[in-house]
Amino acid sequence: MNSGERRIRIREQLAIAGGPVKGAMLASLFSVSRQIVVQDIAVLRAEGASIVATPQGYLLLPGRVSGMLTKTVVTRHNDSASMEDELRIMVDRGARVLNVIVEHPLYGEIAGNLMIFTRSDVDRFMEKMRESDGEPLSTLTGGVHLHTLEVPDETTWSSVLGGLREKNYLLEEK
Repeated sequence: MNSGERRIRIREQLAIAGGPVKGAMLASLFSVSRQIVVQDIAVLRAEGASIVATPQGYLLLPGRVSGMLTKTVVTRHNDSASMEDELRIMVDRGARVLNVIVEHPLYGEIAGNLMIFTRSDVDRFMEKMRESDGEPLSTLTGGVHLHTLEVPDETTWSSVLGGLREKNYLLEEK
């Protein structure tokens, strides 16, 4: 199989997976190195495929979910328990957490794709953070960060904001 055929098959695998796919799994499936998969993903992205790398693996994004609103929220917390609580508030109230963004004074905007849609996704993310001794991006900015969310309607958005405000995670102008 040549590289073009492999890229088509990688895209097909991502499309039918129904969730993130580890690069190592793709490498094994196509008998290539992990680095070859990384290069193939880069080429697919350059060709216009909406593929994101999440902590759980590569994910082919469908087009925007019909009827969903995209919103940005600015929050602050300073420990992993608060981070887990913040994520749970958002997904429990019906939001899909697409990413986290920090505004770094030297590098500018730094974003990490999260693709957290359910409590199970929150659990997996937190477990991976604990296992890797990783630090959240928000440690670079004193806990301040943004999330891009998808919500089905304004009522859900208000509920998310209310939950975050109740726990003092929502960063608002005073």
